[in-house]
Amino acid sequence: MSQQTDIDTASARIQQLREGIEQQIVGHHDIIDGVLAALLAGGHVLLEGVPGLGKTLLVKTLGHCMDLQFSRVQFTPDLMPADIIGTQMVAQDEHGQRHFRFQQGPVFTQLLLADEVNRGTPKTQSALLEAMEEHHVSVGNEVHTLQQPFMVLATQNPIEMEGTYPLPEAQLDRFMLKLVARFPDIADLSVIVERATGAAAEPPAAVLDADTLMQLRQLTRSIVVADHVKDYALRLVTATHPESADAPEVTRRYVRHGASPRGALSVILMAKARALMEGRLNISFDDIKASCHSTLRHRIVPSFEAEAEGITPDAVIDAIVEAIPLTQGD
Repeated sequence: MSQQTDIDTASARIQQLREGIEQQIVGHHDIIDGVLAALLAGGHVLLEGVPGLGKTLLVKTLGHCMDLQFSRVQFTPDLMPADIIGTQMVAQDEHGQRHFRFQQGPVFTQLLLADEVNRGTPKTQSALLEAMEEHHVSVGNEVHTLQQPFMVLATQNPIEMEGTYPLPEAQLDRFMLKLVARFPDIADLSVIVERATGAAAEPPAAVLDADTLMQLRQLTRSIVVADHVKDYALRLVTATHPESADAPEVTRRYVRHGASPRGALSVILMAKARALMEGRLNISFDDIKASCHSTLRHRIVPSFEAEAEGITPDAVIDAIVEAIPLTQGD
């Protein structure tokens, strides 16, 4: 079987998964595509939006559409790290001997929903870091490996100020994507009202399992990246650093710190996932452009001047994409 045939088959399976999600989720097509691409690329996703936009429902629906273990953690200010990763408990065997036994927490799953993650304290937020990066957790002197595939989808509400703790840059960098949920238009809102106030619909059937997903992830990484396309992606990421010689004026004026090397990896992997979803063997310049906002917006630290003038990271990325030519020397 040729690679193109494999890619065509994979694209069809992903389309089935998308259709299953869209049975429950109205609109948010960019969000759905972003989550699916991160799933293929093996990254974690941060979903941001005001309450009631369906962020949690999207993640739950993804769990229904895939034959994966699913867990949900509601972050609150009194949540402790042990509530996420687990703890040592005293157990008694059949001979009456007592010993410590590790009781796994909800992080021991394949699809983890970290709901309202910015309501947890920094100590609790940090409990996710090792799991997200290393795919294992350490308790005492023991290391416990998580199942594969493992993906964290975290939600946060940008308008909550009381009782919230903004995620530090080091933790934000561990999310491959930051997706922003927008308020639906009237047409979508009408469909939402009809579905939510009518008879309850059956949950969508599972169309992917863990083994198939791992195969799709390997196939995603086999997508070809031409040197000139990779060079364009790297120049875009470098242009987010104000000290770079190639940085445009918008970066020098409105950015304090640019994207990390993880940002460059995320741009390429997201572009590969987009190409696979569309049934293509290689990525294009358009794939790179389409991947920039979701992979870089949370890795760019705005300057004080940008905050004062209301210049967002998305606006900076738009200006960078406009300023950086597709090929060197253009």
